[in-house]
Amino acid sequence: MKYLKQFCIIISISFIGEVLNKLIPLPIPASIYGIIILFTLLCTKVLKVSDVKEVSKFLIEIMPIMFVPPAVGLLKSWGIIQNNLWQYAVVTVVSTVVVMIISGLVTQVFIRLSKRERKK
Repeated sequence: MKYLKQFCIIISISFIGEVLNKLIPLPIPASIYGIIILFTLLCTKVLKVSDVKEVSKFLIEIMPIMFVPPAVGLLKSWGIIQNNLWQYAVVTVVSTVVVMIISGLVTQVFIRLSKRERKK
C-alpha cells in the first residue's frame, strides 16, 4: 500500500505538470513543470523525501529499460538517420557537454549555498 501511495503522489505531480503545460503557453515540457513542483514541495517540506523515496528509487532503477523502445524506433528509422549522422552526432556531443557544464555549475551553487547555511 505504501508503494501505491508513493506512486500516486508522483503521478499526481506529473499530472499537474501536464495541466500546467496546457494552461501556460510556454515552450516548457510538462515533465519540467512536474520536476519543479516536486522540488518545491520537497524544499518547503510539504512533501517529505520518505513520502516518495522507495518508488523514486524503483523508477530510477528501471529507467534504462525505458530507453529500449526509442532505440528500436531509431533502428527502424536508420535509412533516414544515416544521411544526417554527422549532424546528429555533433548536436548530441555539443548538447551533452552544455548540459554537463550547466549541471556542474548549478550543483556548485547549491553546494556553496548549503555550506553557507551550515555555517550559520
